[in-house]
Amino acid sequence: MRTSYYQPSLTAEYDEDSPGGDFDFFSNLVTKWEAAARLPGDSTRQVVVRSGVVLGRGGGAMGHMLLPFRLGLGGPIGSGHQFFPWIHIGDLAGILTHALEANHVHGVLNGVAPSSATNAEFAQTLGAALGRRAFIPLPSAVVQAVFGRQRAIMLLEGQKVIPQRTLAT
Repeated sequence: MRTSYYQPSLTAEYDEDSPGGDFDFFSNLVTKWEAAARLPGDSTRQVVVRSGVVLGRGGGAMGHMLLPFRLGLGGPIGSGHQFFPWIHIGDLAGILTHALEANHVHGVLNGVAPSSATNAEFAQTLGAALGRRAFIPLPSAVVQAVFGRQRAIMLLEGQKVIPQRTLAT
């Protein structure tokens, strides 16, 4: 999840010009990935897409979420108050295609849905779509035990990421 570039916050909003990349393992990793991919000079148009959690029918993050929700065991992760930056795989493909084809597009684009949702709101919506209640929270301690401290941060602490430049292009 490349939106890990931005610092987790329950209140801050981040767009493509917001600072980040220097507060934990994943933010530093994203910063290093982007630096390694940067081409020298200004003669080549460069675009970086920072994607949220990519969702679609074919698996990925949705594949991991469906079974517990179908069994009626779904719910928010941790407190559920953290933002959950997500995007449908078709929309992400559209952003990438647009970035390749539109010569005026350059710099950073946030590949996230235009409307933000908290993890609890997302869980409620997914549960409703499956005709199931989504009220059983996944405790923070379990998330940390299963995923480790660094990966748990991505699930337990979110960012409200706005695709301002993406929408403007």
